[in-house]
Amino acid sequence: MSSQMLYQVFRVKSYRLTKLETEEHRVFLHVEPQHHRVCCSACRSRNVIRRGESVRWFRNLPVGSELTWVVATLPRVECRDCGLVRQIDSGLAGSKRTYTHAFERYVLELSRYMTIQDIGRHLGVSWDIVKDIQKRHLRKHYAQPQLKQVRQIAIDEICIGRGHRYLTLVLDLQSGAILFVGQGKKAESLQPFWRRLRAARANVEAVAIDMSPAYLSAVEEHLPAATVVFDHFHIIKLMNEKLTALRRDLHREAVDKRRQQVLKGTRWLLLKTPENLDPKKGEPKRLREALRLNESLATAYYLKEDLRQIWQQPSKFAARRKLIDWYQQAMASGVRILQEFARLLLARQDGILAWYDYPISTGPLEGTNNKIKTMQRQHYGLRDQEFFLLKLYQLHETKYALVG
Repeated sequence: MSSQMLYQVFRVKSYRLTKLETEEHRVFLHVEPQHHRVCCSACRSRNVIRRGESVRWFRNLPVGSELTWVVATLPRVECRDCGLVRQIDSGLAGSKRTYTHAFERYVLELSRYMTIQDIGRHLGVSWDIVKDIQKRHLRKHYAQPQLKQVRQIAIDEICIGRGHRYLTLVLDLQSGAILFVGQGKKAESLQPFWRRLRAARANVEAVAIDMSPAYLSAVEEHLPAATVVFDHFHIIKLMNEKLTALRRDLHREAVDKRRQQVLKGTRWLLLKTPENLDPKKGEPKRLREALRLNESLATAYYLKEDLRQIWQQPSKFAARRKLIDWYQQAMASGVRILQEFARLLLARQDGILAWYDYPISTGPLEGTNNKIKTMQRQHYGLRDQEFFLLKLYQLHETKYALVG
């Protein structure tokens, strides 16, 4: 086999084949370096004297179902220029690696479509070897995301695993890449991110967060020039929580058994949008009956639906008028839960209406959270914390699909 064929088929360059052995589903390529490859690995001088040789085995690219090994005979040389005695650089693999660079690239390519366990089974190597290849690649390319060009970010916490373990994520809303992962859900977990952001001199224009006072104070302290945009999905979620609490209070305080029976099981009907109610299951009728018997619940329900209109106005000025109108209706309702929530929204109106300047939210983080859960299921959990964090930084380039 010629040197050119050796490279084209097995990606072994600058070597010549001395012997080819085969066993059942195994191919062994015995090679030795070409003359120009024999040089000092330190100064690259060819003015060397051979001082013996050693044999190294490397896993290489499979050919069909055949597993291949490269058995390289590597000279040990003494350099007359620098005086060192050492084995020549093989050029086939990294230091202390038992697989070739071509094999490593093949594993990374398969990693785009297969799990670590599947790759290990396909190539006949251990789970740890595949993980080691992936981890080294991730550390090199994703360990320190670039922050210089970041303009719009979202900050939120997610729950992972059991025991209410939380991570605080910072997402680049333009690229979808995770920029930072902090342990816990407190504002203090963002301190390393603020330091990196200052060092990168990034000009962040807008930040999407929920209405957490801790996140708000942290953003105002470290990004005073950035516009804070309160996530409108989170505001709707808070309103739904107030509606659920009101329904629970009414059910507990009801003395009429008929009213108790009507309220029972209506939680999800109240949270659904009217167009999603199923007539075949009698959901619209049950909802109308519950609202007819409970005036305060009916008021809260219609205010919940009206709240969505704040983000559907033609201009920021019209949205502010709509918010003030909603506030006045909530205060006139006499329902304490609604009044407290209305005061909160009025106090946070600048952040709510900033959506008209920067129509962003923490919604993309929910999609990222779903990807994280999918990744955890595919890996049956990741015990290596560093590897898990590196996988998160690569998540925006990961595609998940049903296979099999």
